[in-house]
Amino acid sequence: MEEQLRPGKWFLAMLLAWLWLPFALSAQTAEAAQASAAVDKDASAALPAFDVVSIKPDKSGTMMMRIMFTADGISVTNFPVHMVLREALGISDNQLLGEPGWLNSDRFDIEAKVAAEDAPKLKALKPAQRWAMLLPVLEDRFGLKFHHETKDVMQYVLVVAKGGLRMKEATPGDTYADGLKAPDGKGGGAGMMRVEPGEVIAQAVPIANLVRYLSFQFHSPVIDKTGLAGKYDIHLKWAPDETEGMRMRPPDGSQPEAANPAPPATTGPSIFTALDEQLGLKLEAHKEPGDVIVIDHIEQPSPN
Repeated sequence: MEEQLRPGKWFLAMLLAWLWLPFALSAQTAEAAQASAAVDKDASAALPAFDVVSIKPDKSGTMMMRIMFTADGISVTNFPVHMVLREALGISDNQLLGEPGWLNSDRFDIEAKVAAEDAPKLKALKPAQRWAMLLPVLEDRFGLKFHHETKDVMQYVLVVAKGGLRMKEATPGDTYADGLKAPDGKGGGAGMMRVEPGEVIAQAVPIANLVRYLSFQFHSPVIDKTGLAGKYDIHLKWAPDETEGMRMRPPDGSQPEAANPAPPATTGPSIFTALDEQLGLKLEAHKEPGDVIVIDHIEQPSPN
């Protein structure tokens, strides 16, 4: 249950590392993520608490990232706090305001484990709930304080296009012998998803996985209104723009700095056109009042 990620074609996969995991097929839709933006101490109190937590600055200098959900906790390697915070709160980039710059630049290794008696409880938790277990850790070790506000937020609604659905619904029992492989070379079956600049390939995944990726792609909530309940084989290809390299959005909302060269200019449809023509889906953009998280205080982590 491990994903290793390197610059280049696997970059965008780091944002969706758990999509390789079998239990991740019930990943949040953006609508559910909006609801989970209300995560607070009362909500996290219902989850098991981590008993042992190690947080160390990552000085490797590499852009490789790794996340592994273990039998007794979670292991995160070389992640910026921004990404951990966003996942712990279950929100999109444009719902997180007031971040200091170091949340994007400084990287950390986090090892968190529950007590032995709580380990069986983890089996029943969804990935979003496991991430939410890190919220008390951020409050305790990073001094995190935040509040909710309502602001106009850019949102996207995903619907079936007028021309009808063009995706193939997966056939139960498909083995995908020549399909995608996990980083260890194994796999090739249902539930696999690979993303890179300008292309998404997936095998037997729920629409929620595509919705989650689109939310990362646009740094905005994407709400699933397709009504699609099955699992689908997806091959989406479009002309990526210069923002699809190894980049992160600065907290002030300005243009992101490139941490890796952007992909070369290519010709082809926009992602909006590709969704319509290749998958039979349509994204509708609009602004409306939504919940945002404002960071009141956060500091470098306390020593182990």
